[in-house]
Amino acid sequence: MNSCILMAEIVDEPQLRYTPDNQVPVAEMVVEFPGLRSEEPPSTLKVVGWGNLAQEIKERCHPGDRVVLEGRLSMNTIERKPEGFKEKRAELTVQKVHYLEADRNFIPAEPASTPAKTTPAYSSPDYSSRSATATASPPKVATVPQVHDDEPIPPVTTPQFPSQPMPVSEPDVDEIPF
Repeated sequence: MNSCILMAEIVDEPQLRYTPDNQVPVAEMVVEFPGLRSEEPPSTLKVVGWGNLAQEIKERCHPGDRVVLEGRLSMNTIERKPEGFKEKRAELTVQKVHYLEADRNFIPAEPASTPAKTTPAYSSPDYSSRSATATASPPKVATVPQVHDDEPIPPVTTPQFPSQPMPVSEPDVDEIPF
């Protein structure tokens, strides 16, 4: 199964073109996402959308926008004529775009190598206000009684089967020694 979900920032304005035969719209853009470690430079990736999604990408995507892209990852081989070598490039054929434009103050998560920040402990709601708003009740915690079982756990046994060599009906005539 080839499925890729990527959170990235749009680098270039999407370009809309049409296929020559049946005029299907195709949108292409370049996105950028951070490396795994803070010292690594960001990576770029070409993103392609087809049909109605291509038109939506052209209308709604602009440089600097953050998006979550769902699609299929593929590798394309590009031949460089003057130099005479082939280059492989990754390309994401997008199937769905989630726009993060509502949250302009979005801050990406830190790399997993940094320690996680602790969350504040639960504080009880303020009941001094007499307003008609609903307040959350403290969470209920279930306690599980401890089991005291003095009976030992029996050991696991595996049944033994008699083994017999397989009869050789034909000699092995090929040259491979196994």
